[in-house]
Amino acid sequence: MSKQRRALGELERVRRFVNTRQLAHGTERLLAPSDLADWLEQEGLAPAGVRVTRADLTRALELREALRQVLAAHNGDRVAPTQAPAAALASAVALASAAALASASRTLDAAARRARLRLCFEEDGGASLHPEAAGVSGAFGRLLAIVHDSIAQGTWNRLKVCRDDECAWAFYDHTKNHSGAWCSMQRCGNRAKARAFRERQIATADKGAAHR
Repeated sequence: MSKQRRALGELERVRRFVNTRQLAHGTERLLAPSDLADWLEQEGLAPAGVRVTRADLTRALELREALRQVLAAHNGDRVAPTQAPAAALASAVALASAAALASASRTLDAAARRARLRLCFEEDGGASLHPEAAGVSGAFGRLLAIVHDSIAQGTWNRLKVCRDDECAWAFYDHTKNHSGAWCSMQRCGNRAKARAFRERQIATADKGAAHR
């Protein structure tokens, strides 16, 4: 992944967390509790030897996919099949997206409650969130605190997942107008353009056949 796609500061930890699953390659880094323990230690989110249970791993995967859903919303409409009429498709996608975001919000809220996030005021007049919970719940709380800080700094909406559903790789949009849609224009962007071109050709051919 190009350095230009990395997030700023600690937000990069959130990007790397989402990318522990790579849809394009069919790979999953967090297969066992020990994998999660290693990743949290590597990222400095939990101490060495942190105890991780199977339930913790399940919550980690749920948290990760909830974050992915939010990052997808940052990227607007995602690539979707186009066999359905455009208006019906747009309505169905909007309803599905709203339901998915509501579910993601509930997952994030639950993680924040378990972490017992507390607002702490700094000597310089600033404020930040810190988890009172220890262990894995506290580690998840640190990730959510990074999200909170990013929202306050106005950088959160720049963290997105690739608009290609077959990829969904998390990347940071460094464009001036927040218009980045693909993790790689050369790969995913060009593939999407080629797919759209083929679909237009098929639609044109179908219209021609209908008028014969």
